[in-house]
Amino acid sequence: MKTKQYSPSVQRALRKLGQDIQIARKKRRMTVEDFADRLGVGKGTVIRLERGEAGISIGTLTMALLALGELHRMSDLIDVASDDSGLLLDRESLPKRVRHPRPISHSKDESKDTGPGTEGMGF
Repeated sequence: MKTKQYSPSVQRALRKLGQDIQIARKKRRMTVEDFADRLGVGKGTVIRLERGEAGISIGTLTMALLALGELHRMSDLIDVASDDSGLLLDRESLPKRVRHPRPISHSKDESKDTGPGTEGMGF
């Protein structure tokens, strides 16, 4: 079976995440066994999580954040309001110039809705 190779920056990020989870667990005076019970996983999975191994499921990571009282961090992970790259791409896709819309031609069936007094109404 071929193992997937991750970039060094991804490996560093995973190691830091694992270390941060381990420190947070220790600050809360939880043993590896207690933490594993709260996550619903084995002790080995917690050890792998804290080492920053890539094979840990996102569900296990989310349960770890819940057990640490930090679940809100998962929902804020890629918050679209804070996605600077995405916001920049949105801005770049805006039209360079906005032109007045062309008049809409109405069919004969719609002529009863276009009588006097309805001109210029957008609703």
